[in-house]
Amino acid sequence: MEEEIEQLYREHSDAVYRYLFLLVRNKETAEDLTQDAFFKAFKRLSSYRGEASEATWLMRIARNVTYDHFRRKRIIRFFSFEEDRHDTEDLETPEFSALRKEEAEELYAAISTLKQDYKDVIILRKVQEYSIKDTAFILGWTEAKVKTKQTRALDALKRAYGRKGEFLNEPVK
Repeated sequence: MEEEIEQLYREHSDAVYRYLFLLVRNKETAEDLTQDAFFKAFKRLSSYRGEASEATWLMRIARNVTYDHFRRKRIIRFFSFEEDRHDTEDLETPEFSALRKEEAEELYAAISTLKQDYKDVIILRKVQEYSIKDTAFILGWTEAKVKTKQTRALDALKRAYGRKGEFLNEPVK
């Protein structure tokens, strides 16, 4: 069991951290929430039914841990660009290397203006590149709802961002 837990952490901790960092925009908080998410996952490992991949199951737990964190802190907005702007430098991912720092900040500033469900679907589908099915599982939605919310979120993001980049114009799959 201990070996299984270690393997689960090794395989998925980086992806969980990146997802949480995109939600909270703070390195230390993302690290703490990653640990909390894995702690909860390890406690519930025996209840994992295999309905989704381990990665998808972990992302759902991570999302719920993050929501609990914000409820405790009474924080409504997931993104704050007034604080910790330098934290984007600490996250080395293909998404950020593909966009210049200035463009990434503009894009995430635009994302921060969206409704929470739009933020969730954009981060999971476009940044983390989860499938419709996995996104539906993580968010607890139907696949049809994910497609609808993604379309609406991308339209809202295009208006907020003011440009129509390749990232925003990809069809809903």
